[in-house]
Amino acid sequence: MGNRIAEVLAPSRLGTGFRWLLASSWTSNLGDGIALAAGPLLVASLSRDAFLVALAATVQWLPPLLFGLVAGALTDRLDRRLIVAAVDVVRAGVLAVLTLAVATDRVSIVAVLATLFVLATAEVFADNSSQTLLPMLVAREDLAVANARLQTGFITVNQLAGPPLGAALFTVGAAWALGAQAVVVLLGAVLVTRIALPPRERSGGPRTKLRHDVAEGFRWVLGHAAVRTLVLTITIFNVTFGAAWSVLVLYATERLGLGEIGFGLVTTVSATGGVVGTLAYGWITRRVTLGDLMRVGLVVETLTHLALALTRSPWVALPVFFVFGAHAFVWGTTSITVRQRAVPQHLQGRVGSVNLVGVYGGLVVGSGLGGVLAQHGGVTAPFWFAFAGSAVFVVLIWRSLRHVAHADEQPGPAAG
Repeated sequence: MGNRIAEVLAPSRLGTGFRWLLASSWTSNLGDGIALAAGPLLVASLSRDAFLVALAATVQWLPPLLFGLVAGALTDRLDRRLIVAAVDVVRAGVLAVLTLAVATDRVSIVAVLATLFVLATAEVFADNSSQTLLPMLVAREDLAVANARLQTGFITVNQLAGPPLGAALFTVGAAWALGAQAVVVLLGAVLVTRIALPPRERSGGPRTKLRHDVAEGFRWVLGHAAVRTLVLTITIFNVTFGAAWSVLVLYATERLGLGEIGFGLVTTVSATGGVVGTLAYGWITRRVTLGDLMRVGLVVETLTHLALALTRSPWVALPVFFVFGAHAFVWGTTSITVRQRAVPQHLQGRVGSVNLVGVYGGLVVGSGLGGVLAQHGGVTAPFWFAFAGSAVFVVLIWRSLRHVAHADEQPGPAAG
């Protein structure tokens, strides 16, 4: 039975290296899932100011914007596995210090915000390098399957199991939640060291400057229609998403009337929708072109913001979060697979970092807008902004999404 489950989760054709990567990814995602609930709850326990709550999101989304391009260039130069392991050890150490500060009641909102910034900075380097490991371990035709498995772990442990666990541990004591995250992140670092990577092709030319390497990544993205469209779309939509989700803890606890455990439930319901998206992904991508898949996803996200702006009922909001979770999984898996299949191995880090800057650049701008809008217009104002902005962008980008399917609108890769 155990071998059968292992074969379903990580088919043997994907190799032993993939199984170690999967184990490390799932373990680290559990720690990040705990933080999804524990981090905002810790900030909210120290301040109920909407601007400071949104600022907590901003300081976590700002480092990829500041350091993402450098991280991408270093990923393409250095040992990618070593980067992931070393950075995760640093993250575990920082979390241990914060745990001690919370346990001894020597923590302030300023210290928490600074710590969140440091942790997010470390995560930039770990995540960028981690995403480049998969194409080195798995054949091109298996990337969709492998990405679906990694995303399944992200959904089940990061989104589904982690937040309720983090919220439950937080009710016992904030130090318990932070300490658990430190242990899990450290275990993820140990697991990633077990991966054996194939030799990487080295450029025969002279060593270039980081600035040149970064510019090369930008030029490649600008010249590739499918990846360029994905980066532009995720940037704009993360402005609207970031505005709404930056005050999600206040929206869930105040407008929907959910408590601390209920806030974790919001993420859990979204993750459950993601699980449904996981199960249906292969069926969907065999029947729907990538361009149409992107279009449907953008409409779903736009209507999500509208529904949440209108309702006060958890019984309405929770099904909306469920549908949004399914959309997020399908969108995320498809965009990652398109990018990994299209980008040469020696550019994976840099092109990934351009995408990362787009992702978090949108989130930083959005979270800043969300905090201001919530202060002046109430907790639903960011959701109204998100709806209006998303609707306008959908109209503008609609025709350009054909580039995602490489202009021929062939069905996307099926996930097994």
